[in-house]
Amino acid sequence: MFKGVGTALITPFKENGEVDYELFEKILDHQLENEIDALVVLGTTGESPTVHLEERRLLTEMAVSKADGKVPVIVGTGTNDTSKVVEMNELAAENGADGLLIVTPYYNKTSQQGLVDHYTYVASKTELPIIAYNVPSRTGVNIEPETFKKMAEMEDNIVAIKEASGDMSQILNVIELVRDNKTILSGNDDQALPLMMSGGSGVISVFSNLLPGVMKKITSHILAEDYQAARDLHYKYLKLMRLIFVDVNPIPIKFAMQQLGLSNNNLRRPLVNLSKEHQQLILTEMKELDLV
Repeated sequence: MFKGVGTALITPFKENGEVDYELFEKILDHQLENEIDALVVLGTTGESPTVHLEERRLLTEMAVSKADGKVPVIVGTGTNDTSKVVEMNELAAENGADGLLIVTPYYNKTSQQGLVDHYTYVASKTELPIIAYNVPSRTGVNIEPETFKKMAEMEDNIVAIKEASGDMSQILNVIELVRDNKTILSGNDDQALPLMMSGGSGVISVFSNLLPGVMKKITSHILAEDYQAARDLHYKYLKLMRLIFVDVNPIPIKFAMQQLGLSNNNLRRPLVNLSKEHQQLILTEMKELDLV
């Protein structure tokens, strides 16, 4: 679906809790000016569980309009009700999405065979390409490598996996099994370098909300096989990448973006603002990098 870096965009809110569409437009402009390779809306970073249907429609349509066919717009539609995922996929398609990001069912969870059934069923109900999203730390269920291989062979439009398990051994197994005909994307910024250098295609990045140009350069260097340049940038920003996850995403990234004037720091409940201690950790590293 894409190679390089797709930004898992935040959803900005006003102080009264409403979506700040004017600010979202500025965020989209900033991403596109930095030549990001894909826009990912309404994922974990976009606080999708607390974004309402009409808001989803407007945010998707804005991203599609701004992208103007230059980069794909991928919409998060996953939930733990298979029939609801089908409905969300239809809505995303109606709003102009180029692809779908579908997280595994959570809370009620399912078996490995249940995952195959879930993904192949929703894939059969849409023509849009699907990225399966594996993030067991949030969902409580892991897509095993053989499971992804099986589902991807059954439905051609299951084209990629966003691997955020954090388990490099598992990720290498996925790459080994499907690298010839499927796309493997990192779901963790700090693992983008090793994943891509091992045969993966890119990253769906939280960090690129803050520094899209940096992540664009890292991924472009890897794709151009300029590995030393990629490593130099990766290790320069690695500590900050990790600090962006010092608390529940997207709490830290919104705080960091506020420091650069890229967004405000408003969240929707149940998320709350970053602690003073964690704020100081991020600020200290941003100062070390001469960002603030």
